[in-house]
Amino acid sequence: MPAKKHKPEEIIGKLREVEIVLGQCGTTAEACRRIAVSEQTYYRWRKEYGGLKTDQARRMKDLKKENLRLRCAISDLTLDKLILQEAARGNF
Repeated sequence: MPAKKHKPEEIIGKLREVEIVLGQCGTTAEACRRIAVSEQTYYRWRKEYGGLKTDQARRMKDLKKENLRLRCAISDLTLDKLILQEAARGNF
């Protein structure tokens, strides 16, 4: 069964739950069981989303999409430029 893809807002909520458990002298393993993720996932999430608020996570997600779109546009333009340079030299 494929793993569930969590939204950034859900991840931030789960990280807050872990903070509460840890604040009540719980263990990391116990907190991870409570939010139903592995410790490895928890640490990865904490590294990426730790300290972010929900609106900041949404903005980060939007910026990643925009960055991907711009990278695709740049690669298309670069390819077009290379093709035109080859054609100008008469290599076709």
